[in-house]
Amino acid sequence: MLPVLAACALLNAQNFSIRLPDSLSKKPLHGRLLLLFSANPGIEPRFSLANGPQTQQVFGMDVENWLPGTTKLFSTAAFGYPVEKLADLPAGEYYVQALLHVYEIFPRKDGHVLRLPMDRGEGQHWNLAPGNLYSAPAKISFNPRTKNIQTVHLTKIIPPIKEPDDTKYIKHIKVRSKLLSDFWGRPMYLGAHVLLPEGWDTHPNVKYPLAVFHGHFPGDFGNWRTTPPDENLKPDTFSRFNLVGYNKIVQQEAYDFYKRWTGPGFPRVIAIEIQHTNPYYDDSYAVNSANLGPYGDAITYELIPEIEKRFRGIGEGWARFMYGGSTGGWEVLAAQIFYPDDYNGCYSACPDPIDFNHYSTINIYKDKNAYYQEGPFRKTLRPGQRNYLGHVSATVRDMNYLELALGTKSRSGGQWDIWEAVYSPVGKDGYPERIYDKYTGEINKKAAQYWKDNYDLVHIIKRDWPTIGRKLAGKIHIYVGDMDNYYLNNAVYAAEDMIKKLENPACNCEVDYGDRAEHCWNGDHTQPIYISRLRYHQLFIPKWAEEVKSRAPHHADLISWLY
Repeated sequence: MLPVLAACALLNAQNFSIRLPDSLSKKPLHGRLLLLFSANPGIEPRFSLANGPQTQQVFGMDVENWLPGTTKLFSTAAFGYPVEKLADLPAGEYYVQALLHVYEIFPRKDGHVLRLPMDRGEGQHWNLAPGNLYSAPAKISFNPRTKNIQTVHLTKIIPPIKEPDDTKYIKHIKVRSKLLSDFWGRPMYLGAHVLLPEGWDTHPNVKYPLAVFHGHFPGDFGNWRTTPPDENLKPDTFSRFNLVGYNKIVQQEAYDFYKRWTGPGFPRVIAIEIQHTNPYYDDSYAVNSANLGPYGDAITYELIPEIEKRFRGIGEGWARFMYGGSTGGWEVLAAQIFYPDDYNGCYSACPDPIDFNHYSTINIYKDKNAYYQEGPFRKTLRPGQRNYLGHVSATVRDMNYLELALGTKSRSGGQWDIWEAVYSPVGKDGYPERIYDKYTGEINKKAAQYWKDNYDLVHIIKRDWPTIGRKLAGKIHIYVGDMDNYYLNNAVYAAEDMIKKLENPACNCEVDYGDRAEHCWNGDHTQPIYISRLRYHQLFIPKWAEEVKSRAPHHADLISWLY
């Protein structure tokens, strides 16, 4: 059980006053102040938000130059999710918690000075970010018609996260990016977790291909374990897959991968997972962006060559390939398109929308509103999340309203906001131009045209095929479940239709679907998703090692790294 509020506190409160003690900060702070309510005593309110029906409650307001030792009256006009206004929150007993998501100053090269939350090793999660201030959860009796003011004290600060240690097989690298540092006006870094092949230390003259796994922020190299599963591990419950003991399955799969990686017959490559967190999200989408900066160039021309230099990579485009799912699925396809000579194959699973005629359930070019289908007499909310039977758990508006409560100006760290930050031009205030009004859903057609010209991957492939086709033929593989939870299969259908029509040369690309498969199906018809999602490395590395034989240049070394 969470602690009950001290007896001296006011138990009935409509408004809340949040105090910033001078013991936690010696300088004025900027950020997003969140006030969270939960009816669940078993978990802190800061860990209780979700898109679906079981979500708890959050209200948010921006704060600037908050002086230590002072209080901020939480605005009754603060936007909330799922209840929009504090005055409309039903009376009852709640566990309440406050948290300040701290923003930093970024004097960007274009002259804009922005306040944004920098990642601090947690992967852009506001409820886990080191340096964020928060209060202990407290039980209150709330009545919106009562005029009392409740004071909440920020008494805790999230501690730093320890960086992982190097091991025999896994090394960690961090490089200062000149390109990104110049853009952001302060030092910016890229990192990677590097999995070395078996025999790397005993074969000093061998150079290796590079397997690039794209996805969300990795704390360390994932799905890797050098010891058998913990016999004393208490089984967990994974509600998504309706499984008990999934944690042990994860450990077993990670150990099985270690045995296969180090065993005979597995291709000897260097595998990496990239850290490219930024002030908007847990990764950059691996492309150049007006709002995020030249991450595509920084990854391709700064980070990857440095990894190959340090760890004996072959260092040529034919010997690099990419694979990933969801965000990573979009990234590998985009990087392959924008850098066709620098990568020799991409395996894109359940990619984020690759055709903006199917931006989830929105057509940003033809629809007037992102949240509603509009007819002459009614408006219908667009679905945003479903299960394999098609049962809808959240609408597009729900998902965006949660982000709006967590942060204005595309600063929520959420999925829709990062799409906006990556794909949009810079707005007049220096923050991303909205693709649609975050509250009403009205679509910005000017921004939509910018998205199409620069980041609609299906449109770009078709438009640029005469110049890039011969560099892309045979390199593209796309996989998606036909009941993807976020309707990502819709854009893949459009991609397949377009790819089939490409000529001179033919695309010779692969598109495959999983029957009734949810997010994030990756092309493995032999296993359920809860297994295949743990096998990206062993699924795609051998596949590429065989496939590269047909695309490698005549001088390519296809033998020494297959010992």
